[in-house]
Amino acid sequence: MELRDVFATLDGSVAPGDGGGVVADLAVDARRVRPGSVFFCIRGFGVDGHDWAAEAAANGAVALVVERRLGLPAPQILVEDARAALATVADEFWGRPTETLPVVGVTGTSGKTTTAYLLHSILEAAGRRPGLWGTIETQIGSERRPSHPWSPLAFHLQRIFRSMLDGGNLSCAIEATSYDSDLRRLDGVRFAALVFTNLGHDHLDYHESLDDYFAAKQRLFLAGSPPAAINVGDPYGRRLLSELRGRGREQLLTFGLSPEADISPEELALSARGARFRVGDLELRTPLLGAFNVENVLGAVAGARLLGVPDDAIVAGIRALENVPGRMERVDEGQPFSIFVDYAHKPEALEAVLKTARMLTQGRVLCVFGCGGDCYRGKRALMGRIASSLSDLVIVTTDDPRDEDPQAIIDDIVAGGVPDEIELDRRRAIERAIDLARPGDVVLVAGRGHETEQQLAGGRTERFDDRDVVRDVLRSSNSC
Repeated sequence: MELRDVFATLDGSVAPGDGGGVVADLAVDARRVRPGSVFFCIRGFGVDGHDWAAEAAANGAVALVVERRLGLPAPQILVEDARAALATVADEFWGRPTETLPVVGVTGTSGKTTTAYLLHSILEAAGRRPGLWGTIETQIGSERRPSHPWSPLAFHLQRIFRSMLDGGNLSCAIEATSYDSDLRRLDGVRFAALVFTNLGHDHLDYHESLDDYFAAKQRLFLAGSPPAAINVGDPYGRRLLSELRGRGREQLLTFGLSPEADISPEELALSARGARFRVGDLELRTPLLGAFNVENVLGAVAGARLLGVPDDAIVAGIRALENVPGRMERVDEGQPFSIFVDYAHKPEALEAVLKTARMLTQGRVLCVFGCGGDCYRGKRALMGRIASSLSDLVIVTTDDPRDEDPQAIIDDIVAGGVPDEIELDRRRAIERAIDLARPGDVVLVAGRGHETEQQLAGGRTERFDDRDVVRDVLRSSNSC
């Protein structure tokens, strides 16, 4: 890409410099600038890229994209929003990949990961060789790699789409977060379809209110007017549907447990082996547990239909997905009770998995959970109340404290419901729950799911995977 093409794409005023040269890369970190890079001065989260522009220029940046003029000799492109400019240039730099690669996005507070996995499985069954980008992992071609714990900036995502095309992918399923929307990271993605799962109490440390949170989700559906599948069992889903219909939008499919939805279950049977139900002429079976996963399956069916996937591939893809890492993931070492590890770290998610756990046993439900530090505090008491009301025994412990005092986090949780025990050490809390479990009980270890590192003060991390800890405790105890 020629630098003059960047200027033309952004239509920004330029000074100084002649605007010549070839663009070798796009960068937002001055330390990673190499000769020929265009450096975008992005502001936010305590860092202002303008403060690092001199270093970027010294490292060989061929131009700077700025929101204010800087006293530097490098060519500068003045724009109103460097994030939006980054998304626009990244799309062009990587050859507008989503014009060729059909992308289905899943957004919502809960269910994004599972629904994206279901859509990936359906697309695979349809022979559409899908890529995957989400919380747990990224799949490009036949290669699978763990995802980073943060969302990529837009040019990383466009790079991934280009890599998918180069790797032979013919489609892609992604998780689309409110952060990605609000920070313009998904600008330039031409969604072939979007699925809305629900909206609940999370991320309100970033968004000012639930309405602000909803607006970030809604923005995805307004940009480019993609075909949309919407869960009308959720009040914000009904609101989204009403607003889209008010704008004259077509290609809308509704789904949910209500018979009023376009995609709804008939003859629904839930069991410890999963769910069986019918959607029109489709006879569906899934090994995924709980009513909340039925909603996820319905969302995947609706999304697949918007993509024109044949019914036989929908049925096969849903049946083929046996589990999603860290989502009601069973850990079995021969113990006489059940143990599940789940990512539930939001009130609505914790309620859903605890109700599922109750359905799976005539014994007791034991819950081990905590809440992360440096994030929305308002959900903590809600989760404490939910755990206390839906469990027979609750042990509150540490999750990812980050720079908060673990005891202070627990105090916030306890304000909503009094646990049976408090144990700051997460491993000892898991050991205690396993020691107390009786034959036929269900133990739920919630909050971290697939995560493999615990985030501590000062940016330190330690290896901690709930699934590995549970296995280790079971193997070293008398429970097996």
